[in-house]
Amino acid sequence: MSLITARSLGMALGAPLYSQLDFVINKGDRIGLVAANGRGKSTLLRCLAGRVDPTEGTIQHARGTRIALMQQDLSDDELACSVRAALIDALPAETRDWDAWRVDVALDELDFPAEFRDRPLVTLSGGWQRIALLARAALAEPDLLLLDEPTNHLDLERIGAVERWIAALPKDIALVVASHDRAFLDTVTRRTLFLRATGSADFALPYSRARDSLDVADQAAARRHETDLREAVQLRRQAAKLNNIGINSGSDLLTVKTRQLKARAERIEAAAQPAFREESAGRIRLAERGATARTLMAIENLTVTTPDGRKLFTTGQLWVQPGDRVMLLGANGSGKSQLMDRLARALGGGEVDGIKAGPSVVAGHVDQALSHIDGGETLQSAIGSRFALGEQRIRSLLAGAGFAVERLTRPVATLSGGQRARLAMLILRLEQPNFYLLDEPTNHLDIEGQEALESELVGGDAAAIIVSHDRRFVETVGNRFWRIRRGRLVEEDGPAEFFAEAMAPRG
Repeated sequence: MSLITARSLGMALGAPLYSQLDFVINKGDRIGLVAANGRGKSTLLRCLAGRVDPTEGTIQHARGTRIALMQQDLSDDELACSVRAALIDALPAETRDWDAWRVDVALDELDFPAEFRDRPLVTLSGGWQRIALLARAALAEPDLLLLDEPTNHLDLERIGAVERWIAALPKDIALVVASHDRAFLDTVTRRTLFLRATGSADFALPYSRARDSLDVADQAAARRHETDLREAVQLRRQAAKLNNIGINSGSDLLTVKTRQLKARAERIEAAAQPAFREESAGRIRLAERGATARTLMAIENLTVTTPDGRKLFTTGQLWVQPGDRVMLLGANGSGKSQLMDRLARALGGGEVDGIKAGPSVVAGHVDQALSHIDGGETLQSAIGSRFALGEQRIRSLLAGAGFAVERLTRPVATLSGGQRARLAMLILRLEQPNFYLLDEPTNHLDIEGQEALESELVGGDAAAIIVSHDRRFVETVGNRFWRIRRGRLVEEDGPAEFFAEAMAPRG
């Protein structure tokens, strides 16, 4: 049974986001919605939920269909509420008095800590806010659940809990999830809609297999386009030859034939569809300096503690050489952030007991909050204040990173999370480090951006120590794996065992 039928759907917000989109959502569907940042995923979810109207086309809902939308952001009023109050407000007004017990059931199903439930949402981490929003959406007992980036800010334990929660949903509940987490999409979806300005593609496959099929289709489209254009060129050449002969001979028949060939060439050119090229985000590129020292960093018998002095773990002897891409693995609270802080100080030239950085190290550090970028500075000043570059060069660099000219004088604080991440990557590239220290670098990057960053890191000789909860990113980029385990920092062969333990149900 179909819950939603969309016909010739289109949306334009300044520029077209998508057009001529036809699809059906049936009971029990598990659909992944994939597109670059700013290409309409959130807008489409709001259209499906009836929050906004499409620019063109129609959306038909089956009678009585209940839809719940989990959006990415909370309003200031919602943030000021306690978790419990925010969820109670999501219940129908006429049933709140006797249905309030359902709030705790919904939170229990997502392992939401009891001690957080009466705290204002604004005081909680982004991850716990996400879990509260999921619980609130579930309270509607929907036929269709729309989830916008549900794994943002979540660690592996919480991602595992969300995956199990989705798996436990009644089989007839339909799900549409917009996400850049490729491993999550592979786990929770069975169908993938690639949203494009024209020619959106829908495959009855989870993300990775759908992406392979999409690549094959795009390659076939590129070959068809080249063939069509070659045919049009040949027709124009024939027309030119016949035209010359017709002029010299005075033949009206050849003149008519010439016009027919030209018209046919024009029809082919007009109908020829170029291969899809994603132009939304700009290209992520990194640059690196060579390292003359074989060992860039050495760690020897380091003890990592909490700020108040409580011991978290110790290390033996470890080192990092050019080309090492070390993934730092550990549960929340195990000390990853404390170690990264110490490494950043050592790489920045500070004295840190137990850590020695080589003299040739040029560090590039990006933390999870992108704290090195001031929200009050403009895009232009974010580059100009750090690097001695002319205005035209700055504009060119920002354009290459996907920033329109009219945005260059706006404050960084007005950028989306994905745009701030791309600005951080541009600054990192201009610093030309040979040692990257990256904390959750794929946060807010779309899949295209993640793959570009992966390619840059894997293709270079720079060293890196990286913290990430993105399983596909860890597996693709890492060639060494350090794990905080039972009070020790140890090297392991790969991340699979850590992933399995981190995502397993507790208790």
